[in-house]
Amino acid sequence: MADALHVNDNEFDQKVLKASGAVLVDFWAEWCGPCRQVAPILDEIAGSMGGKVTIAKVNIDKNPETPQKYGVRGIPTLIIFKNGQPVATKVGALPKTKLMEWIESVVA
Repeated sequence: MADALHVNDNEFDQKVLKASGAVLVDFWAEWCGPCRQVAPILDEIAGSMGGKVTIAKVNIDKNPETPQKYGVRGIPTLIIFKNGQPVATKVGALPKTKLMEWIESVVA
């Protein structure tokens, strides 16, 4: 079972942009209620869709450079990267079914 990666500003290029396959990055913060709501769903997806997409988490309070670079203004912001480029973005918490449909539509 795959776990979500916790990525900091220094590791972002290596673990996300240079990753093979799709990477869903969750920009979050500990004080964010909707972020805490979506976290267990992303952990489940990391386990069930581990072959299709990697889940990475970036704490915006501890790593301010990366969210600024990608224009993150509200959290949770979910960005799917493919081949080092952002290809899809969702802002806000989504139910598991909607989140999985979105991921499937982007990474399929």
